[in-house]
Amino acid sequence: MPLTDMPLEALEKYRPAVREPEDFDEFWAKTLAAAGESPESLTGAEFRTVESPLRTLDVLDVRFPGWGGQPVAAWLVLPRGAAGPLPAVVSYVGYGGGRGLHTEHLLYASAGYAHLVVDSRGQGHATPDPDPVPTPQYVRGFMTLGAASPQDHYFRRLITDCVRALEAVRAHPAVDPGRLVVQGHSQGGGLALAVAGLVGDGVAAALVDAPFLCHIRRGAETAFQGPYTEIAEFLGIHQGLPPETVLGTLDYFDGVHFAPRATAPALFSVGLMDPVCPPSTVFAAYNRYGTADAAPPHREISVWPYGDHAAGRHAQATEQFRWLGARGIAPDRGPEERPTDR
Repeated sequence: MPLTDMPLEALEKYRPAVREPEDFDEFWAKTLAAAGESPESLTGAEFRTVESPLRTLDVLDVRFPGWGGQPVAAWLVLPRGAAGPLPAVVSYVGYGGGRGLHTEHLLYASAGYAHLVVDSRGQGHATPDPDPVPTPQYVRGFMTLGAASPQDHYFRRLITDCVRALEAVRAHPAVDPGRLVVQGHSQGGGLALAVAGLVGDGVAAALVDAPFLCHIRRGAETAFQGPYTEIAEFLGIHQGLPPETVLGTLDYFDGVHFAPRATAPALFSVGLMDPVCPPSTVFAAYNRYGTADAAPPHREISVWPYGDHAAGRHAQATEQFRWLGARGIAPDRGPEERPTDR
């Protein structure tokens, strides 16, 4: 996979002028307030232990009220026998996928964290999306679903679900509500970034890998593998629809606008040969991260020169555990886990 974007030296300085919606904060304040007003949204999360072949982890099937009080599925994976409260990683998943099987999510709980894996409405099989707005959509996917208005767009509902997932995991007695980490790759990374920007001090750290939904306008012009290509395809079909209508809607869900509002320390990653999320889109958000704060939070980015959309793959996990430990966001080690001289 060739390098198709800017040199690293240019990426590190890349701070494009971006047009932020004037009512961005008001839009999200009203959205999140409305999400908690329905009677269904007040019921709280439900946790049900499930049978599992795993011997060192416990697994709970979770349902919590998301957008409009609609039930959202998740897995909560816990180290068996661990003394809580534990730091928790809240993971959001990539585009077109859902929470899958619980046996796919062993890493963070095996390292001693509580781990909540959030389903994506309409993408995962366990959480339907009952509110799609009719769209003249001849493009498969979610990028242009509700494209004519931010009030109707799919990502308004999904991001709301992701914020409410924090409320759900906070309520579990095994979880330390002061040590919540949001995490995700690709779409999941964009969602983690959005949540970090919306909840501020409610997040202790953010792990943002090869994030999608960042500098969307540039992604639509430069990415040569989907999902950004859905935007160009849609606008190519609907020539009578002003491009600014669609792009202006997507501005409300762009990581370049969430990033400055974040206050938690963050570890990003990027692959310089990424054809899905061009590196410039990632750096556009990273270089703005936390900048609205008078004392910007600590941020780092792991750059993988030959990484594609998978960026650092499993090697990034080692970086994450190192970085979280340096921030004091790590499970306490019991006597049986401590190294000895033997």
